[in-house]
Amino acid sequence: MIFNSIEFLLFAIGFFLLWPILGKRNNSRWIFITVASFIFYGWWDWRFLFLIIGSGLIDYFCGWGIEAQPRYRKLFFYLSVFGNLISLSVFKYSVFFANVLEDIFAKFSVEIHLQEQIPAFALILPVGISFYTFQSLSYTLDVYRGRLKPTRNIFHFFSFLSMFPQLVAGPIIRAKDFLMQLNRYRVPNALEKWNAVKMIVFGLFQKMVIADNLSLFIDSAFEGKSGFDGTAYWWLVMTAFSFQIYADFSGYSLIARGLSKYMGYHFKMNFNHPYLSKSLREFWTRWHISLSSWFRDYVYIPMGGSRRGVLYGLLALACTMLLSGLWHGAKYTFLIWAGIHVVWLIIERLTKWPKLFKNSAWIIPIIFAQALIAWVYFRAADVQQGNTVVANLLSFKPSDFTFLTTFYDSIFFLALAVLIEMVIYVRKNSVGVRKLYERINLDVVLVSMAIICILFLRGEGKQFIYFQF
Repeated sequence: MIFNSIEFLLFAIGFFLLWPILGKRNNSRWIFITVASFIFYGWWDWRFLFLIIGSGLIDYFCGWGIEAQPRYRKLFFYLSVFGNLISLSVFKYSVFFANVLEDIFAKFSVEIHLQEQIPAFALILPVGISFYTFQSLSYTLDVYRGRLKPTRNIFHFFSFLSMFPQLVAGPIIRAKDFLMQLNRYRVPNALEKWNAVKMIVFGLFQKMVIADNLSLFIDSAFEGKSGFDGTAYWWLVMTAFSFQIYADFSGYSLIARGLSKYMGYHFKMNFNHPYLSKSLREFWTRWHISLSSWFRDYVYIPMGGSRRGVLYGLLALACTMLLSGLWHGAKYTFLIWAGIHVVWLIIERLTKWPKLFKNSAWIIPIIFAQALIAWVYFRAADVQQGNTVVANLLSFKPSDFTFLTTFYDSIFFLALAVLIEMVIYVRKNSVGVRKLYERINLDVVLVSMAIICILFLRGEGKQFIYFQF
């Protein structure tokens, strides 16, 4: 069930009609959220429910054991960590492990086909497994660190873990932030409801109008169907992909935040216009904030961060980014994507070069270009295709500019996406424009325009990109 579908519209209408009735008492509220979320998640494949239930039960009982049995708290902690990581490894990384083993044996002229011979190496990837696994694991980590008291009510726990707005593509919510919110039923005021509607509408606009209308241009390029080539062509393709993945993922997060706000709950911001960043470090404080902060708090800082000297800080940075690459997917291309960011970030930390341009708007396109080159491997089918695209970007290869007329519709929506970011940049950096915007109050006009675009300019419906993670 995806947000931009009739099925979800009917589901949401039913949920919010029952919410004022079933949401007022703790037990009925937690049970209602859990059951509704299981219906939402099981819509793809009911068998996936066993995995999220199993992962949740491990952490629920381990959290209880950490507090109730202090002598064995480390045992319960390790059981939670290994249980979650083994589950994630089996379902998400078995194909990758099989490919690595096949490649190693191929070096010695030995041909094996693990995915064909052993069913465990060809498992279907459950939707959103990386999101809810990290969310569940953060519960045990915080209980172990003494930052959170474990909940006794199992439905209280599962209403946190399976909360349907953010279940399959984030943002990743923390138990210490959200379990307390679930202890109460709160009716949002008129302003909060209006902000919730704005988030949902703008999220659908980003997904259905921007991201979906860019997909044909991008897919035809990477699937070799367009017949075009050259440096200018591939720079435009990759610019389109950069905005597609941003609009797609940011759109999902906005819809999730809007739905939760309409329920009376608050999810933290997950995207804050990352392509307006003036350093790559700043980019990672603006892009997928819930994941970046998760790795910062549970990997980078526990490793020592920058407190143990420059070299150890760089090592912690590299390990954190490479683990982030693996989190995104079990492919060499994701490791290369993360590795490119490691190189950029190390150079930036050692030289502090962005400070030379801190008062110049030119720093923004430079940082965007760095992120764009890394995005090549994120989108590429394999390393060879990624290398070919990067070679095209950097080789000044001539292009046939008739692609501008062939894909004029996609390029129009790309120009629209760039224009929106430019307007936001001007509004953020100009006091006069910001005051004018606040005085005129264009929200109603913008929401109305977004709804019209959703109805009449929507692209071909596509699944959200981050469902695969």
